[in-house]
Amino acid sequence: MDQNDILEVLRRVQHPETSTDLVSQGMIENLIVTGDKIQFTLAFSRSRDPFATSLKKACETILSETFPQYAGHISVFIKEAPPKKIEPKKPEPGSWTGGIKHIIAVSSAKGGVGKSTVTANLAVALQRMGYRVGILDADIYGPSMPTMFGVEGYQPAGDEEEEGTPRIYPALSMGVKVMSIGFFINPKDALIWRGPMATNALRQLTHQTDWGELDFLLIDMPPGTGDIHLSLMQDLKISGAIIVSTPQKIALADVRRGIGMFRAKQINIPVLGIVENMAWFTPAELPANRYYIFGKGGAQELARSENIPLLAEIPLIQSVREAADAGTPVATQESTSAAFDTGLAKNLVTELEKTGH
Repeated sequence: MDQNDILEVLRRVQHPETSTDLVSQGMIENLIVTGDKIQFTLAFSRSRDPFATSLKKACETILSETFPQYAGHISVFIKEAPPKKIEPKKPEPGSWTGGIKHIIAVSSAKGGVGKSTVTANLAVALQRMGYRVGILDADIYGPSMPTMFGVEGYQPAGDEEEEGTPRIYPALSMGVKVMSIGFFINPKDALIWRGPMATNALRQLTHQTDWGELDFLLIDMPPGTGDIHLSLMQDLKISGAIIVSTPQKIALADVRRGIGMFRAKQINIPVLGIVENMAWFTPAELPANRYYIFGKGGAQELARSENIPLLAEIPLIQSVREAADAGTPVATQESTSAAFDTGLAKNLVTELEKTGH
């Protein structure tokens, strides 16, 4: 008796899924036949073949019955193909949406103009209009959304999907989903990161957060123009941008540069409009008076010259600051929400419709 005799017997064993015998499929490897033993390997083309154990037993049984002198001396080993490593699909540049209908970049090109305050109140106003809204706090060196939404102590929970990609769950406050780097760092510590490190952190927050179904994701961009802005805009499919400014001449000069960034050929993101924040100040005791502390009509004139809509003029109101510090954006209050509800939020939706989004 030799190897051919063994192979001839094993041809009578078929794989249930293919109805083809094991020998024809090339599954018999390292066959050894001696005077006192039969030994070979069953090689499977996939990991965790459900028939591996039953086929091994079938081979041992048919050989023992055909060659009883070898009963108890037949060794069949199983070799399975290694599991295929599933690589998560990398989205094309500027294509990631995560199933979100509209991703809106809220930029300022200059710090201190109230961009984060406008973002927070715009999110609440959109939510009050019935939209599903989330905020990504991308102001990585000065995250303020945890404070503005009263979720400073939130610690994001996470788990893993079947493909091994970690998922992070955002905070939920006033009906708005919030994700911020501020959830992962000590608020007393300065964040000293180089551009690539900050960019990678933001990309993880964006892609791994379980946003669910959203109509709007507002990105509170860092002030200025730089690597983080470029990376976010080239990674995400952004529907449009809003630029926040004060009427001050110096702020408006930076806004022009911000508009140029969004209009650059390699970016090409529509600027949906300008928001003039701190447009005027009206004291509570003099409700008919307006004091133009930072100048008058600067953003309106810039919008006209750049052929961009002026989405809203938001006055400098003490309650806006107090509400932000208290973790309840002023847009939640009926008495002071008009500038955000009937102004900014509705005008944003109108401009989006004009772009075909």
